[in-house]
Amino acid sequence: MAVRTILTLEHPALRQKARRVRHFGEGLQKLADDMVETMRTAPGIGLAATQLGVMERVFVADLQEYDEDPQSFKLFVLVKPEFVRIGSEEEEHEEGCLSIPGYVGDVRRATWVTVKGQDLKGREVRVKAYSMLARVFQHEMDHLDGVLFIDRVDSPDKIRKVQPQEAELATA
Repeated sequence: MAVRTILTLEHPALRQKARRVRHFGEGLQKLADDMVETMRTAPGIGLAATQLGVMERVFVADLQEYDEDPQSFKLFVLVKPEFVRIGSEEEEHEEGCLSIPGYVGDVRRATWVTVKGQDLKGREVRVKAYSMLARVFQHEMDHLDGVLFIDRVDSPDKIRKVQPQEAELATA
């Protein structure tokens, strides 16, 4: 495993749409391992491959240190994820991003989503996520489509600079 460099706001790759993964195997496993190591070192609770400059539809999420919801007590690695259903009820909550360090913003997102994708072996995975896990899934799916949380903020006054320890609590 290796800690990779996380791209920041000015990098054009963050605004590009990721491609579907075509090959499963050692390369994909290495990418996932590096993503998990990078996310945990940062520290963060989610990371998309595009944040590392890898333009493939893969993201990882790990809320074990953040969330008390038992659903969140596992590491998620989703390949070729897509939304199956998105709940109609929304909630505004503070979000941050490893690619936009030092800033957070209030973002409205669905309170639950169902996502399907594949695991690292190519087997189908389906997850119905609630609360913070649903928010992280939406945030990471946005990255795969070239969208950043600052694009989802209602107005610029809802983005604010924070101290590093505050940013850790809101980073995905």
